[in-house]
Amino acid sequence: MNTISFMTANYVAREVGYQMTRGWGQGDKATNEAFRPIEQFGPRFETILQEARDMGFKAIDLWLAHLSPNWATDEHISTARRLLDQYELSVVSLAGWFGSTPEEFEKSCQMALQFGSPVLGGGTSMLEKDRPFVVETLQRHGLKLGLENHPEKTPQVMLDKVGDGGGGTIGVTVDTGWFGTQGYPADRAVEELQNVLFHVHLKDVHPGSEHRTCRYGEGIVPLQSVVATLQRIGYDGAISVEHEPELFDPTQDIIASLALLRGWLPEAR
Repeated sequence: MNTISFMTANYVAREVGYQMTRGWGQGDKATNEAFRPIEQFGPRFETILQEARDMGFKAIDLWLAHLSPNWATDEHISTARRLLDQYELSVVSLAGWFGSTPEEFEKSCQMALQFGSPVLGGGTSMLEKDRPFVVETLQRHGLKLGLENHPEKTPQVMLDKVGDGGGGTIGVTVDTGWFGTQGYPADRAVEELQNVLFHVHLKDVHPGSEHRTCRYGEGIVPLQSVVATLQRIGYDGAISVEHEPELFDPTQDIIASLALLRGWLPEAR
């Protein structure tokens, strides 16, 4: 049975008042700055969790700008864990960039362990710098690294990056929206990546090269076919509802998208 999760990066533009006119980095920087002070962290993090729960989610994907291994203290972690317990939400993946140094990657893994999160869904340059270190670290902690596609135009590029899979520790987090932007059918991509598929970011996008996300069914990604393919191949991992607009609050779109997804996945939790 698939778990449906809420991607906290859906609120990437919140801290700039949904005026993210300078790209993702603008929202990422503002979010880190807003959540890092411990006196602000609890109330801001609780707001996101309460909203996710009110929308009907029982799990989240924790975007690292909301709680970064680079600045999180023991108090940040304990506060986050207490609030997650309070709202009865699990963390199915960490989402983001897992560092460019061994220390940063290790910190990311340690944070995943703190929240019982089995998957790191994103990327790290450590895979190119020291692949044996990455594999050993993942194996030691019992974690998986799901590399997320963004600029990659085909599943074969992702398969080449996964390589031998590091004994089952390295695979793929499919971002359906980015395959849409790259002009590759996301349902076909899921099928071709089924043997290394660790996690799914289910996203719809408008036509064009700008990668503008949208409510499910209003874009070009064949999401219902993607979900049918996931069921056919026996994928039992989590499916993250992802929609990160730059100029408006996505909440109502996410509620509508979640309802659609539950209709396609009647047995999901």
